[in-house]
Amino acid sequence: MVSMGNCLKLHRKRKKALPIETVFNLPSPLPTWPPGEGFAKGIIDLGGLQVCQISTFTKVWVTYQGGPDDLGVTFFEPSLIPDGFHMLASYGQSNNRLLSGSVLVAKDDTDNQDLLIRPVDYNLIWTSESLGIKQDTNGYIWLPVAPGGYRALGHVVTNTEHKPPIDKIRCVRSDFTDEIENQTWIWGLGKESNANELNCFTIMPMNRGPQQMGVCVGSFIAQNPNNPSLSRTLLACLRNKKSNYLSSMPNIQQIETLFQAYSPLIYFHPKETYLPSSVNWFFINGGLLYTKGDESNPVPIEPTGSNLPQGGSNDGNYWLDLPIDKPSKEKVKKGDLKETQVYLHVKPMLGGTYTDIQIWVFYPFNGGAKAKAVFIDIPLGKIGEHVGDWEHLTLRISNFTGELQSVYFSAHSGGSWVTVSELEFKDGNKPCTYSSLHGHAMYSKPGLVLQGKGTIGIRNDTAKSKILMDTGVGFELVAGEYLGNSVVEPPWLNYCREWGPKVSYDLGDEIKKVGKLLPGFEKFMKSLPKEVLGEEGPTGPKMKRSWDGDEV
Repeated sequence: MVSMGNCLKLHRKRKKALPIETVFNLPSPLPTWPPGEGFAKGIIDLGGLQVCQISTFTKVWVTYQGGPDDLGVTFFEPSLIPDGFHMLASYGQSNNRLLSGSVLVAKDDTDNQDLLIRPVDYNLIWTSESLGIKQDTNGYIWLPVAPGGYRALGHVVTNTEHKPPIDKIRCVRSDFTDEIENQTWIWGLGKESNANELNCFTIMPMNRGPQQMGVCVGSFIAQNPNNPSLSRTLLACLRNKKSNYLSSMPNIQQIETLFQAYSPLIYFHPKETYLPSSVNWFFINGGLLYTKGDESNPVPIEPTGSNLPQGGSNDGNYWLDLPIDKPSKEKVKKGDLKETQVYLHVKPMLGGTYTDIQIWVFYPFNGGAKAKAVFIDIPLGKIGEHVGDWEHLTLRISNFTGELQSVYFSAHSGGSWVTVSELEFKDGNKPCTYSSLHGHAMYSKPGLVLQGKGTIGIRNDTAKSKILMDTGVGFELVAGEYLGNSVVEPPWLNYCREWGPKVSYDLGDEIKKVGKLLPGFEKFMKSLPKEVLGEEGPTGPKMKRSWDGDEV
């Protein structure tokens, strides 16, 4: 990937520079990657169609209002395109964050030279010329008209009313394309998306997972309700048709180098009682396996989990629990940070153009929750407590360059992606993560996050403290299906039942106790997922939806 240059000029009439006027760069240079096949080579072959990731841009049109934080949007076209490659779409980014994106350009490397073709025309989707918005000039958003058998992958943005040249971009043969869906809202006329006005969204492949071949172009879609026939999903993303679509994935040595470069630092709350441990530590220090119908005879677990039931489904016949005697139970509940390991699952994403490194963290115990209602904090007793807590982060890395693109922070039953320019870094290129007090939800910034709507919420408190874990110090690669027999999965990974028992107290009674102090609390609690209530122990990493799919 060509290094991004600062191609932006300050708008003379603005006193304060916009975030997008600064180009984001990782704090430290990238390491030298160990030798391999196609990882970080700059170009990826999709089966005769070569693509390259470009992050040098020429500014085309800027607005100074609307969109996230009401700061407007900037549209670009890629520059410094290598010889033989062609533009596929314009790039757009909200002005409220540093410039950090990229867009793909393509080259037909087949003998027939029929994978790329010029559009036959352009249709005007929308123009700002009749609006009194703050902008550097009038803007025009065009939809390329692809000939039969081909599809357009994005819009072209201009600052003139004249149609773009036919030779400006290329459309792609239909069998090298896939369906898309909206991802992130980047601009509209107001501060929030309004279905009655123009909206611009980044787009992603609709079907995403290790076996899905859709490739993200980096383009956007403009949806104009006043021009609906041109605003339907006529655009597409790319599709990797190469038989060995894994050729651009990192090998084991490259994975280790990647993780050492980007291994997150996890900050725990200064009042955190329940810290993580390694799975082996949990087993060695008294973790027990229970069998339905024989509850009075729990079995100690072997250090690797070799005596755990393998495969099957979560049928309720087995579960894990803490040691029986109180001193051992209290010791194990607190975990052991010095003995902690994180567990890595590496998988291809977006047609093998990206690598996802899932980082799984195990906590022997999850503490009780606390509610917040206006100015009052109310401890929830045993609500939220459960044995065995699995949390994770995911690093998304470009296979074109090896650069970190974004990080997924899991939080209870959901989570969120945070783009690289919005992360906090320390010790080079290590992103900072904040684990919530007792609940262990992951966040990119310290502070309070309330889970819930209205006047009542569950507190997720995070803060920077001296209790810190560098995930790069102790880690184990436990799964990487594309690596074949090079990675041996530990037995505990294929234990498909729960890592803790169902609650031993009456959850309804606990909720009613708090409900007497807090009107509306019972209704609020019924809306929360089981993961928050702690009604039962969680299943392991391999049972999560994101294991075989994208983060949700």
